[in-house]
Amino acid sequence: MLRVHVGSQNRVKAQAVQNVFTRALGPTEVKLIAVESGVSAQPLNDETVRGACERARRALLDADFGVGIEAGLIWNETLKLYFDVQFCAILDRDGRLTVGHGSGFVYPPKVIERVLAGQTVGEVMSEIARVERLGHKEGAIGFLSKNLLTREKLTEQAVLMALLPRLRPELYAL
Repeated sequence: MLRVHVGSQNRVKAQAVQNVFTRALGPTEVKLIAVESGVSAQPLNDETVRGACERARRALLDADFGVGIEAGLIWNETLKLYFDVQFCAILDRDGRLTVGHGSGFVYPPKVIERVLAGQTVGEVMSEIARVERLGHKEGAIGFLSKNLLTREKLTEQAVLMALLPRLRPELYAL
């Protein structure tokens, strides 16, 4: 059985990792490991992928894989918009790192205004949705999409994209 440590205390992330790893690689035991991301509470741009990589590194310990998942706002210069993008980094005991991200989406303008003024997306969206700790439940995407896509499913996308080189190692020279 594979042992996977997820650098988080968020059960939604653990469930997404469990779902994808089990489907892709077989029986998997997932454990949440409390770690610091090394980036700000509300990551912007490259901080997002750095946070995912740092979480994976700090979570690995004695597991087969360390997984870091970090959502952040990524600026698109062409559209002049921030997209929420969730990155996943997977580190194995041999030091091989693979990274991917899920689909991105745009928040309502008032959310971005409040985030740029100093709040986190989680704080703002929990207040708007009137759901405490929204990110540990259906997530902002669940609220915005009327649960057509939940945070767990969005996180699964990022995990799967980070696993691609491990599913086809002959193509990625792993």
